Amino acid sequence: MGCFSCFAFRKKSIKVEDSDHAQPENLNSENARNDTNCGDAIAAAEFAEEKGPVKSFPYRELCTATGMFDDANWIGEGGFGKVFKGRLESGEIVAIKQLNHEGLQGSREFIVEVLMLSLLHHPNLMSLKGYCSHGDEKLLVYEYMPKGSLEYHIFDLTPDKVPLDWNTRVKVAVDTARGLQYLHHIANPPVIFRDLKPANILLDNEFNARLSDFGLAKLGPVGDKTHVSTRVMGTFGYCAPEYAMSGKLTVKSDIYSFGVVLLELITGRKAFDSNQFSADPNLVNWSRPFFKDRRKFVQLADPAMKGQYPMRCLHHAIAIAAMCLQEQPAFRPLITDVLVALEYLAAQPYHPELGGFRNKTRFQPSPSHRDRSRY
Repeated sequence: MGCFSCFAFRKKSIKVEDSDHAQPENLNSENARNDTNCGDAIAAAEFAEEKGPVKSFPYRELCTATGMFDDANWIGEGGFGKVFKGRLESGEIVAIKQLNHEGLQGSREFIVEVLMLSLLHHPNLMSLKGYCSHGDEKLLVYEYMPKGSLEYHIFDLTPDKVPLDWNTRVKVAVDTARGLQYLHHIANPPVIFRDLKPANILLDNEFNARLSDFGLAKLGPVGDKTHVSTRVMGTFGYCAPEYAMSGKLTVKSDIYSFGVVLLELITGRKAFDSNQFSADPNLVNWSRPFFKDRRKFVQLADPAMKGQYPMRCLHHAIAIAAMCLQEQPAFRPLITDVLVALEYLAAQPYHPELGGFRNKTRFQPSPSHRDRSRY
C-alpha cells in the first residue's frame, strides 16, 4: 500500500448502492490471456491518455470508491481479476477491474485494454472511464452496466429470473453486430475482437448491449495480408475451427463466434455444456442436423420463450446463424451483411398480445449504408 498506509486499519463494510437494483455480472472466464508483446504499462497508459479522453485515477480515489475493494461491492471475476462496483468522487457509479497479482498475463491485458478503448469509441463498445497504475496495482474503470452480462440472462434460469423475450434477443444481436461492424469496417486498421461470448456482452437498463473485455483483441491484417498469425486464444466453444487449428486469425473468426452467440440467444443453450442431456455437449455440433431441415427449426427455439416468437423471423435468425457457422471462412458473410439481415428482423417486432408480429417501423438501413461520420 506504500503511502496509503492510512487505509490499513480494519474498516466497516460499505456497499455501493444505486437505484437500479442490478443483478451481479457473471464474468467468469476460462480463456487464456493475451499474447501481445507490449512495453511498460505506465508508458502505454500515458500514450493512451495523449490519444484519447482517458483519465488517470488516483489509487486512493478508487479505494474509497469501492470501500477498499469490499466483498460487498464485488460484481464479477474474469481472467484479468475481480470486478467491483464503485462510486467516484463525482457521484458516478462505475465498474472497476482490479488486476490479479498472481496472473501472468494481466499486465499485458491491462495495456491492450487501455490502448484499444482509448482509441475506439462507439455506442456498442464499453466506455473506458480511466485507469490506475500504482506500483503493483493496476485497475481499469468502466461505465457501470446495471443489467450485467448477457450470460446471466440466458443461462441457468431460476424461478425469480424473467427469460429474455424474442424482441430483446434480437435487439442484443443487432447491438452486438453493430459493435463488430465498427471494429471490422470502420476502425482503421480493423480490430478482431477474438473473444466474443455472452460474458463479454454487457447490458444497460434498456438492454442496450456493449462489447467488453478487449484484452485479447488484435489488429487485423492490412494491405495485401490475408490474416494475422498468432497463438490460439479465446474461449472453448467459440473459436473458429480454422483459427483453432492454424492460428490464422481474420475478421471471419469473429463471424463464427458471433454465430455461436446468436445460436445461444436462439436456443438458450451454452456453447459447451457437459451437463446437457443431449448426446453432444457442443452446441454447434448438436445444432447442425437441425440446420438441414427447416421443419425442425422450431426444435432449436429456447423453451423459456414458450413459443412467443414469430416463426418466420425465427427461421431467418437460424439461417443467419448457420451462415456464420460455415466451416470454411470464405463462405461466412461479412458483419455488414449480417447486420442488415438482423436489422430487418428487428424492424418486425413480435407482439404477443396480437398473437404475432406487426411491422410498425420502417426498416432502418445498416450503419454501413448511413453516414459514418458520427462514429
